[in-house]
Amino acid sequence: MDTDISTKASETLPKAAPNAGLDEKVLLGFIGDRVRKSRVSQKLSRKALSQLSGVSQRYLAQLEAGEGNISVLLLYRIAAALGENVQWFLKPEALPGNRISRMNLLLQNASEAQRQQIFSILEPGGSHAKPVRRLAFIGLRGAGKSTLGEMAAQKISLPFQELNDDIEKVSGIPVNEVMALYGIDGYRKLELQSLKKIVNSRNSLVLAVAGGIVNQPETYRYLLHNCTTIWLKARPEEHMARVRGQGDERPMAGNPDAMRQLKNILAERERDYARADAVINTSDKTVQQSLSEVLRVLSRF
Repeated sequence: MDTDISTKASETLPKAAPNAGLDEKVLLGFIGDRVRKSRVSQKLSRKALSQLSGVSQRYLAQLEAGEGNISVLLLYRIAAALGENVQWFLKPEALPGNRISRMNLLLQNASEAQRQQIFSILEPGGSHAKPVRRLAFIGLRGAGKSTLGEMAAQKISLPFQELNDDIEKVSGIPVNEVMALYGIDGYRKLELQSLKKIVNSRNSLVLAVAGGIVNQPETYRYLLHNCTTIWLKARPEEHMARVRGQGDERPMAGNPDAMRQLKNILAERERDYARADAVINTSDKTVQQSLSEVLRVLSRF
């Protein structure tokens, strides 16, 4: 009896043809493009997203290229890592049949000359706008931000600036006095104020920022959005040795736990530092070797 009912019911239901109205290539390309845009907007490297989602870098690269046949479970993991709703990657209005989706596909397959023509129509005068070249070095004290920042600035003919120097100009007092008078909250407010002033007044410069900038989400997001960022990374022992080599014994003075605390700080900030556009490990490298690596990375941008 049950079988008979099931048979009759199946005869009355319309049968969907495989892939009816669905261009799989376009759909996978759309999903991959959404993943890439979300990752880039959050300044996450593919490596960082891989670590957060548990999905391999190779698979993420295939997915973003429109070549990854993503499973629902993996898409959920990627969406969770990006803090996105999984439905956002599958919005119906972006599927085939929509003119915007068709335009995106055509744009992807267009030549560079064709793209320039399209951009000149959609964004008149945009191609003549002054290029934005703001580079910011981040990382703990002793990573080489000031040294490599100034040397790189000379090599690429851009002005160099320490964000703390501008904070001192704005406040009229040294940074250590700012901290003493206004505390960390007062310093963070001045830090964001100075950063915004620099971004609004300069399209091109090399900037060195304090290592703790990652502890202020609003300021760090602003930095990531407006600058190409490079994390100068080193082992804790090298950070400490370089600071002491500069004649500053304060990190170790009367503090037997200084090294352990430094390691904890690095561990706590590592995930945020990894959101930079590029990471350069300066451990066991001379200044010239590190500078060469910086310039090589910059050539990609």
